[in-house]
Amino acid sequence: MKRLLVIRFSAMGDVAMAAPVVRAVAEQYPDLYVTMLSQQRFADIFANMPPNVLFHGVDVRKQSLREIVAGLGTYDLVADFHGVIRSVYIRTLLRIRGAKVASVDKGRSDKRRLIRGKSKEPLKHTTERYAEVLSELGVPIQWDVVKSRITSVTDASGIGIAPFAAHPGKVYPIERMERVVELLSGHGEKIILFGGGKKEKAILDGWAQKYPGVESVAGRYSMAEELEIIRGLRVMLTMDSGNMHLASLVGTRVISIWGATHPYAGFLGYGQCEQDCIQRELDCRPCSIYGNNPCRFGDNRCMDITPEEIVNRLV
Repeated sequence: MKRLLVIRFSAMGDVAMAAPVVRAVAEQYPDLYVTMLSQQRFADIFANMPPNVLFHGVDVRKQSLREIVAGLGTYDLVADFHGVIRSVYIRTLLRIRGAKVASVDKGRSDKRRLIRGKSKEPLKHTTERYAEVLSELGVPIQWDVVKSRITSVTDASGIGIAPFAAHPGKVYPIERMERVVELLSGHGEKIILFGGGKKEKAILDGWAQKYPGVESVAGRYSMAEELEIIRGLRVMLTMDSGNMHLASLVGTRVISIWGATHPYAGFLGYGQCEQDCIQRELDCRPCSIYGNNPCRFGDNRCMDITPEEIVNRLV
């Protein structure tokens, strides 16, 4: 049995997008032993995989690269889905041991053209880029047999809201998002709020106390438990963020808000619909791939979206 190592350490959304690719290659090559190398905190993303998939979790803050490689063993194939110094080091040592190695093409030049306004064509989805790595290794995925897991569950109920993202260019103004919560609260459907850090938790807890039918789960559950909550929701409202990808992972429909970034860059949740993206079509968009560049006009006009418009897409 051949052994394949797949490497992707971060960010959460990019790791989540690796999951359907890992699942597909494992299902289509049952004689291939697949190890997913990532951070231990992402282990729940790879739960319920086919039996020939093993998740190998590490703590990159505490373990040296030598320690990580020492715990891996040997592999026939190495698929580097990350393409950073850490993964280059690991794949190089494994190549010396005899592994065939391939790395992701991130399409940086195409992405630069997109944010500079020289192209308005959609780029390859990140899952496609991952799949190309596997093709280079001789284990191509048949995408026509890979089914989207986004479904309309008849007994699903409630709206999830994840109002934060890693970079400010991707975050809808917080005071407007509170107005979205207030309006949805008046519709009588349960609202569940998702967040991460202490500052986010304080904001969400405040909304839950202020508005009827609103609950915050920020900081209360493990990722596995949050995924199960998301699985039971009718719809999820997110930014271009990791929560969009977590919802996609469990098949929940996502209404996503896009500001400085754009679905054309290849980061839309796997299986989600572009028609469910709320965005303003401006010549200056996208101005950033990751949402970490300041607005050139200083007014974040890409986020000039009314709370009422968002609510109308959800109810």
